Amino acid sequence: MKISIIIPSYNEQNSITDIINKLNNVKFPSFVDEKEIIIIDDCSEDNTWDIVQELKNANPNIIIHRHAQNMGKGAAVKSGLKYFTGDVFIVQDADLELSPDDIPRMIEAMIQLKVEFVNGSRYLAGISRPLASYKRYLANRFFSFLVSALIDVRLTDIACGYKLVHRNIISKIDLKEKRFGFEAELILKALRLKKNNVTEIPVQYYPRSEQDGKKLKNIDAFKILKTIIKYGLLKRK
Repeated sequence: MKISIIIPSYNEQNSITDIINKLNNVKFPSFVDEKEIIIIDDCSEDNTWDIVQELKNANPNIIIHRHAQNMGKGAAVKSGLKYFTGDVFIVQDADLELSPDDIPRMIEAMIQLKVEFVNGSRYLAGISRPLASYKRYLANRFFSFLVSALIDVRLTDIACGYKLVHRNIISKIDLKEKRFGFEAELILKALRLKKNNVTEIPVQYYPRSEQDGKKLKNIDAFKILKTIIKYGLLKRK
């Protein structure tokens, strides 16, 4: 199996090297015999792109691309998919909120349960985590409940950045959302293809604040709700 790791990055000069080092140190299951790392710089205004080019020179398994203008996380992932050659892909945020150490468990769950979509959950029990924003927790639980009701599949964390997706699924999906709403779009469209083709597993979570550089703003909650209505309730393609 070959895994492709897509890293959308915007102004992450302080963490992009750390995330690459962590990914290079991950102990993947024995059946994962190849990996590629695809870094999409979303027109960063700091030194991220310079660092990314240095990382590329030092790591032959890294592919890099830079947007000419800032387009959003969803657009960065979609750009990453143009370079994707693996059997599966996972989106790895560059901000270190999610730990690459959880990726092997997600891959093992995909194989053991014979599903093609593994969703990470920051709320399932079994892992100790630092406390995070209660308001964002409530918003995410509401969105997860809404998606669960619309699709009739119980989900606990639709907004989690960790989504491991098989090529069989993504080849049938046309992602259109350019910003944070793409996570809801992706899982809604995947579940509409096949309801029993997804599982959730608990993942670690180290939340950042806006002062630490977190990109998600409160206004983005309304955009996510709009996405759920568009692809969940109205069933847009």
